[in-house]
Amino acid sequence: MNLPVKNAVVLLSGGLDSATTLAIAKSEGFECYALSADYGQRHRVELDAAARVAQALGARAHRVFRIDLAAFGGSALTDPSIAVPEKPAEGIPVTYVPARNTILLSLALAWAEVLGANDIFIGANAVDYSGYPDCRPEYLQAFEAMANLATRAAVEGARMAIHAPLVDLPKAQIIRRGANLGVDFGLTVSCYQPDPEGRACGRCDSCRLRRAGFAAAGVPDPTRYPP
Repeated sequence: MNLPVKNAVVLLSGGLDSATTLAIAKSEGFECYALSADYGQRHRVELDAAARVAQALGARAHRVFRIDLAAFGGSALTDPSIAVPEKPAEGIPVTYVPARNTILLSLALAWAEVLGANDIFIGANAVDYSGYPDCRPEYLQAFEAMANLATRAAVEGARMAIHAPLVDLPKAQIIRRGANLGVDFGLTVSCYQPDPEGRACGRCDSCRLRRAGFAAAGVPDPTRYPP
């Protein structure tokens, strides 16, 4: 007997974490609807990477939602006057985008209701990450609680679930998990300041975490760097 198809919305940035998350959702039997955001980020080449990943991993659909967070600024990723740091810093770095995950999860929640999906996947990680407050397990649990108060689907008995399968995994383990699921990491872009061709700077926080993760995982690093 065929089981009913379960739909899920997967937030897909184009980086290695979100690509692995999409692969995990697929492996768990979900029909995946990938959602990316063009929010005014300086590293917009990640959207091209997201499209490649969505196609390679067989997402049922891939939507790019446009919202101008650059209008607020406040982050090195949305304000060109703030430099992307190239050395580790104390506290929450300037690459934190205010309320980004709250906004992205809200968009995913809206699409999930339209699709009749009760599951949302996000590649948030609270181990090898930059210290962003909206990547912590307690934040994700709070958002899930809110989602089950705020949606018609939940009020009518279909509870919403926020899945963060990578939240407690070190980067090396994420890379191994993705590799085992057939993720082509060469399609992904993690750098905060890649060049127009999508080649990584190798110096920003995201590049450092990515490079160290591949080294620790013992997996060949396909990241492209300028000559």
